Amino acid sequence: MTENEIAKVVFDVSLEMHRNYGPGLFESVYEEILFYELVQKGIFVERQKPIPVFHKEIKMEIGFRSDLIVEKKVIVEIKSVEELGRVHYKQVITYLKLTDCKLGLLINFNVDLLKDGFHRVVNKL
Repeated sequence: MTENEIAKVVFDVSLEMHRNYGPGLFESVYEEILFYELVQKGIFVERQKPIPVFHKEIKMEIGFRSDLIVEKKVIVEIKSVEELGRVHYKQVITYLKLTDCKLGLLINFNVDLLKDGFHRVVNKL
């Protein structure tokens, strides 16, 4: 699957989830359901995968834990917040740099319409 094909599947599943449950649940609930639904579709997904950070000769085994990494190509960062801030986008860009993934999906489920909470993030560097 290409990154765009993955993004479409993630959007479609997220939309169905949002229709069923709406806003207001914990991020962990959305994460678990999204993980389950993607795996049920036969898609390879890593959940809460520890990502190391290297600084010179130091290796930190867990620099962050990704919410989801789909097909080793797309980072999915799940939020359930009143409003996304610039820092959330920067966070995804940092994750893209550390994983060599090209596409990140920042999904805020705490919105009236999911299309307003679904954002593609690309590392342009």
